[in-house]
Amino acid sequence: MRQDYLFTSESVSEGHPDKVADQISDAVVDLFLSKDPQARIACETMTTTQLVVLAGEIRCKGVYENGAWADGAQEEIERTVRETVKRIGYEQDGFHWKTFRFENNLHAQSAHIAQGVDESGNKDEGAGDQGIMFGYATDETPELLPATLYYSHRILEKMAADRHGKAVDFLEPDAKSQVTLRYEGGKPVAATALVVSTQHAASYCDDGQEGSDPAKYAKLRDYVIGVFNEVLPDGFITDDTAIYVNPTGRFEIGGPDGDAGLTGRKIIVDTYGGAAPHGGGAFSGKDPTKVDRSAAYIARYMAKNIVAAGLAKRCTIQLSYAIGIAEPLSLYVDTHGTGTVEEAKIEAVLPTLVKLTPKGIREHLSLNKPIYQRTASYGHFGRAADGDFFSWEKTDLVDRLKAAL
Repeated sequence: MRQDYLFTSESVSEGHPDKVADQISDAVVDLFLSKDPQARIACETMTTTQLVVLAGEIRCKGVYENGAWADGAQEEIERTVRETVKRIGYEQDGFHWKTFRFENNLHAQSAHIAQGVDESGNKDEGAGDQGIMFGYATDETPELLPATLYYSHRILEKMAADRHGKAVDFLEPDAKSQVTLRYEGGKPVAATALVVSTQHAASYCDDGQEGSDPAKYAKLRDYVIGVFNEVLPDGFITDDTAIYVNPTGRFEIGGPDGDAGLTGRKIIVDTYGGAAPHGGGAFSGKDPTKVDRSAAYIARYMAKNIVAAGLAKRCTIQLSYAIGIAEPLSLYVDTHGTGTVEEAKIEAVLPTLVKLTPKGIREHLSLNKPIYQRTASYGHFGRAADGDFFSWEKTDLVDRLKAAL
C-alpha cells in the first residue's frame, strides 16, 4: 500500500442534471413501493430544457397491472415528478417545475424477466440481473468513507442548506465540488486543491463580459471559501491550498437547461469517489430485487462492519450474481494488507451471518420500503442510519463478527 500520495474525489449537488434525474427515478420507486412493497421498478429519467421523460419497466398492484394503468395513477406520477423538481428548487425559464413538458413512457416488466426473478413453488426468488457489486469501507473518517468524497459531499450539502434556508440569495441549484487531499502515512493531512463550480444569480461573476460584477463575484467566492473552512478539519486548508471558485468565470445557465441529465451517470459520486471498484450498475430507479442496488448495499454493510469491528483498516468486498439465481456466485474479501484476520476466514463467516440471496438481503436491511429518494443526492454511503433509512450504514454486525472470528 502507498502511504504518501495525493487523491481526488468529486461530488455534484441535488440540482446537477444527472442528480435531478436520479431523484426523479427514486421518487417513482418510492411512490410504487408505498403502494406495493413487492413492486418491480426500473425507471430511467432524462432531463433537458423544459422536459422530463420517464422510461422503463414496472409492475405494481393498484398502479399498473395487466398492462393497464389504474385510474389517476399517471397523474399521481406526474405530480410526484413535479414535486421532486420543486423541492430541488428549479423555477427558471429553462427548467421550471410547474411548466416543463412531461412524458411517461413506463411500461410492463418483461414476463421473461419476471419468471426468473419471482418466487414460485420451491423456487427461491432469483436475482433481477447478472452482475458484480462492490462494497468498501476505510477508517480515514468516522463515517468509514474516503475523506475526499466525504468532504466533497458535505461542501455541497452545506451550500444547498444555505440556499434552501435563504441564508444566501445568490446560489442556484446546480453545483459541483472537487477535493484533493494529501495523504501521509495513509492518512489525509491537508487539502492541496479545492474546487467548486456553482450556478449563480445574474452578475455574480467576473469574466470581463457584459453583466459581470467583480464585487458580487468576490462575495460568492468569500462565501464558498467560508464553506470550505467550515467543512474541512482545522489545519487542512493552508496557504499552499489551491482554491478555485467558478474557474470558467460565469455559470448562470445550469441544470437541465445547461446540460441534459440521465439516471445513473454519477455512480462514482454515489459510491466511493474512485477509491474503490464499481461493478458498473446504477442504483437509482431500481427496486431492491435488482442486485445492482441491494447487493451493493449489503456489500457496503459487510465491509463497514468489518472495519468498525477493528478487523481491518480498509476493506473491499465483491459479490456476483446471475439472473434468476438466488445465491451469489462468488464472495471476495480484500483487506488490502490491513487485516487482523485472514480474508478466507472472513469469506467463510459472512454467509453465516447475512443471507446473501436477494430476498435475504432485502429482509436483513428492510429494503422493501419507500426509502430511496433520500439516497439519490450526496451519496448512498457515509450517511447516518435513521431507522430504515440508510440501514446498510448500521454497525450492528460488529459483535457477531468478533465472536465468529
